[in-house]
Amino acid sequence: MDTMEVDTTAESAVPQPPQPPAPAPQPSTSKVSEHIAVPPVQQPRESFREIAVKVHIRRPERDAWVYLGRGMVSQEIVGQSSRVVVRAVSSQKIIAIFSEISDLQAEKRGNFVVIGCVEGSRVISWSLNALNNSETLRLLASIELACYKCKQALADPRLHNKSRRRIERIIKDDRRRRHRRRKDQDAMVDAFAKQNLSEPME
Repeated sequence: MDTMEVDTTAESAVPQPPQPPAPAPQPSTSKVSEHIAVPPVQQPRESFREIAVKVHIRRPERDAWVYLGRGMVSQEIVGQSSRVVVRAVSSQKIIAIFSEISDLQAEKRGNFVVIGCVEGSRVISWSLNALNNSETLRLLASIELACYKCKQALADPRLHNKSRRRIERIIKDDRRRRHRRRKDQDAMVDAFAKQNLSEPME
């Protein structure tokens, strides 16, 4: 009878372990965390509507624009910052990327956004032609927001202002050189035309 009593007490002790079901809430917490983690990744991409543009480029030491075709501009989130990506409509290949590490100056000219990118002492110019004025303003705002050097401006405002002045100076110098070359070419054309007109006719 003593052994039977020990067995019954053992059996009564065994049912108590059903307390571990308390960890059951773990799946619900993981589901909640997964549900919360998804929106921050998707929202920025869904909120930005792609912008259709015509893309031109003017390479360093060149005066003429070259047409690259139609493109789509999108804004992508990379870590805590964003970047503006221009892709070709036909091939989906990346044509250009503008981000916080880009040394550039963007200007609005009609329905065009002209972007001067400084690489050392050279300037590569991009022209993005949007469909209308509102799309052009949205494009300009997205480029300026993505390319504004927030960390540098907060950490060292003087260095930030100095780098901006340097970019502006290089772009102005490049513009002056192009205008000078254009004047020289026009002068040569005029001189050649006058020379042909002054030649006696046989």
